[in-house]
Amino acid sequence: MANTVYHINKGINKSLEFHGLKAQYIWYLGGGLVAALILFAILYIAGVNAYVCVGVILVTGSCIFIYVYRINNRYGEHGLMQKNAQRKIPKVIHCYSRKRFCRQTIKITK
Repeated sequence: MANTVYHINKGINKSLEFHGLKAQYIWYLGGGLVAALILFAILYIAGVNAYVCVGVILVTGSCIFIYVYRINNRYGEHGLMQKNAQRKIPKVIHCYSRKRFCRQTIKITK
């Protein structure tokens, strides 16, 4: 029998991480860069000078990088989803009537 070595995958149930970006922020950065590429194509086809296109895309791309890394550091892996869920919780519930809390009697007739 040959000796077999089994490697244990210690990364199970860990979120995906790439250069400090965690979980969904990788997708946000990728989507932003694809949008910048499409913007470059639109500007170039529209006849804007190539240097202006490159300048606009460099500024846009750097803003996307800064913004995505900032929200990644601020909210963490699940924090942005929790923030969006917290927005949907009402601040105050008003109840102007006690009808819901009063018991109603039911008459049973034979």
